[in-house]
Amino acid sequence: MLKNKTVAFLGAGSMAEAMISGMVQAEKVPANQIIVTNRSNAERLNELETKYGIKGMKREDLVFEDVDVFILAMKPKDIDVALHSIKTHLQPHQLLLSVLAGISTSYMEDHLAQGQQVIRVMPNTSSMMGESATAMSPGQYTAMDNVMIAKDLLTCIGEVYTIDEEKMDIFTGIAGSGPAYFYYLMEHIERAGAEEGLDPEMARQIGAQTILGAAKMIMEQDETPAQLRENVTSPNGTTAAGLDALAKFGGGEAITQAVKGASKRSKEISSQLQKVVNA
Repeated sequence: MLKNKTVAFLGAGSMAEAMISGMVQAEKVPANQIIVTNRSNAERLNELETKYGIKGMKREDLVFEDVDVFILAMKPKDIDVALHSIKTHLQPHQLLLSVLAGISTSYMEDHLAQGQQVIRVMPNTSSMMGESATAMSPGQYTAMDNVMIAKDLLTCIGEVYTIDEEKMDIFTGIAGSGPAYFYYLMEHIERAGAEEGLDPEMARQIGAQTILGAAKMIMEQDETPAQLRENVTSPNGTTAAGLDALAKFGGGEAITQAVKGASKRSKEISSQLQKVVNA
């Protein structure tokens, strides 16, 4: 389905690179059919071109009619300029994906030609390893064949979940921002290990392997996370002591608030943009 498709990224930041890396590794889309663009940073384009074997070019040099799928991957604050610049170049059959937090399908549709096919997407940077948790919410005009193309494309970078768009903010809080929570956890695991005499690199590897193993247990076993936690917690044992410390210092509540905080910010971005539309 993807062998004859051309994909163009509008934006060349870390999220674009993570997705490009996953796509190139999956080999579903030939690397020479992946294009990355930005407005002025030629050095960044050359870097990505050399690293992944894709095509890099300035946005004004992009031949729009040669592209099947466009992926908006710039900063959310630049969305209006981007949509205005591509509006007259897009054809009704072409598909536009947005990986921008807080940008709704209706917002894109309002700023593009009537009937433009758009899909809101929320991947995370684990796309680079083909292990993203990615959500997608199609717009009202998007045909089913393009929904399937998008899903096939996003499967290159990990697992894909089709969700109602009103759930996209909480998905962002969990999965879009989620890798950073685990990196933050790993920082503290590494620090604690080093303070007790472990080599920091070894502490990092031990912590990462432990997280990986726990994630696989959740993915492959029928028990809930709460049941798995109870299974490894002996009364008055070392795990119980660790969990008691987490509870004492608000570990569980901190995680909850991290997810809700990111979700809230996603809502705020949407609300701010909507005010601009209605002004």
